Amino acid sequence: MVMVMVMAMSRLLPPSLSFHPPKPPQKTNSIYAQKNSFSRRLVLLTGSAPFTFFFSHLSLFIPISNAQTKSSSLLSDIANTKSWFQFYGDGFSIRVPPEFEDLTEPEDYNAGLSLYGDKAKPKKFAARFASSDGSEVLSVIIRPSNQLKITFLEAKDITDLGSLKEAAKIFVPAGSTLYSGRSIKIKEDEGFRTYYFYEFARDEQHVALVAAVNSGKAFIAGATAPESKWTNEGLKLRSAAVSMTVL
Repeated sequence: MVMVMVMAMSRLLPPSLSFHPPKPPQKTNSIYAQKNSFSRRLVLLTGSAPFTFFFSHLSLFIPISNAQTKSSSLLSDIANTKSWFQFYGDGFSIRVPPEFEDLTEPEDYNAGLSLYGDKAKPKKFAARFASSDGSEVLSVIIRPSNQLKITFLEAKDITDLGSLKEAAKIFVPAGSTLYSGRSIKIKEDEGFRTYYFYEFARDEQHVALVAAVNSGKAFIAGATAPESKWTNEGLKLRSAAVSMTVL
C-alpha cells in the first residue's frame, strides 16, 4: 500500500510511522469502552444561527498545487456516528466505524514513561483501526506540540501552531490535491477549542485529517483509503476522523 501519510506527518513522526493501510489483520483485539456519548456543541461565532459550524475555507487561499474546492459544506458531508462504538484514549475519544478491527498493539496502552522515564519511546499510535481487508484505516497519533513548532510556551490550542493555512505545511504534503480545509470551533465548558480539518489526495490515496491541541499535546486523527474506494467509503471515513474529540 502507498504510504500517503508519511510525508504529511514528516514533521511529527519518524519515517517508519504513518497512517497508511496495514496488512489485513489476523484477529480482532476489541477494547472498546462503551461510555456515555460526549456531546460536542458547535456554535457560529458570527451571525444569529446557533449550533452550527464556523468555517474558514482554506482552499480559497492556500498555495498547494492542483488544489480543488468542494462546493458542499462539511456538515452535509458527515454522517451521524452516535451509534458507533466510542473509543476512549489518552485525552481523546473517537468513533469507530462498524466492523473495523482494533490494530493497536497491546503494549501501546502501557504507560512507558512510568517505567523508563524520559527515555521511553513514544507510542506509534494512540489508536489504530482498519477494515477487514486492511485498505481503510483510522488512526490517532499524539505528539508534543513543540515537535511541530519550536516555542517556549505550552500550546493550548491548535491556533498556537499558526493559522489554518500555516498549519497545512505541517499536515498536508506538498503537491497534494487539496479538496477541503476547515477551521472548526467547538464550544466547551471553559471556552472554545479549534480543530483543523484537511481532506486531500496523493499517490492514489485519499485522506481526511483532523488535528487539535490541548495542554501542549497535538492530537491528529487520520482516515485513509484508496482513491478508488473513496466514492463509496469516504462519508464513513470522513465522519470517523471528524468525530475525534479532545477531552
